[in-house]
Amino acid sequence: DYLGPERLSVYDLVLSYTGGAALDALRETLGARRVEPLYGHADPLTHCPVRSSRPLADLSYLGTYAHDRQPALQRLFIDPARRAPARRFVIGGSGYPEDFPWAPNISFVHHVAPADHPAFFCSSRLTLNITRAQMAAMGFCPSGRLFEAAACGVPLLSDYWEGVEQFFAPGEEILIARDTEEARAALDLSDHELKRIASAAHERVLQEHTSMHRAVRLLNLLEDDYGHVGHHSGRGQRHTHSAARLL
Repeated sequence: DYLGPERLSVYDLVLSYTGGAALDALRETLGARRVEPLYGHADPLTHCPVRSSRPLADLSYLGTYAHDRQPALQRLFIDPARRAPARRFVIGGSGYPEDFPWAPNISFVHHVAPADHPAFFCSSRLTLNITRAQMAAMGFCPSGRLFEAAACGVPLLSDYWEGVEQFFAPGEEILIARDTEEARAALDLSDHELKRIASAAHERVLQEHTSMHRAVRLLNLLEDDYGHVGHHSGRGQRHTHSAARLL
């Protein structure tokens, strides 16, 4: 309702944090004329491998509590923890209810500040990503945490959503788990294998998913869009030069 009757048709360009079907919905349902994805990213100057003073955990999860993420968290984190009492697990975040199904080998860090994310990631052999249910259903929805953890040199374990292959190669740059057994299999990988996967993901981030990559893409999108509009309105040349100066 807040968009008004013209919806998104009044904008030259609409950017979406989610790709895939979301782009079709923005065009077909909300009338956007041109839609482009602009995904999350990591700044390698901020997110990088660091020494952590925290006890080493086998699996970490960083995220606020969300009811629609709980089934996946149960399958991929809590149940593996209960079946492997000798392993250490850690959750960082806020909003977790009093009746959350904790286990003796799951520790909790309340509200990990952004500046502490690298140290939190680097305190574990493997870190877990869980996608909000609506985003997973839409697909092509990489959390910024994926890029940040990979930039920190930490191996990634994630639930599956359509399009994940566009960002990291499953089995080579990221591990995918759909159930408890697949999560346990990831935990059983050797340190050497996890390090290989982490190194490949780290290289992928540096090559394709940094903040600079997204900034350049944004400038190119704006330059293309204003160039097209400017052909009719005279605005194109001025904005194209501005984008070139920024780049």
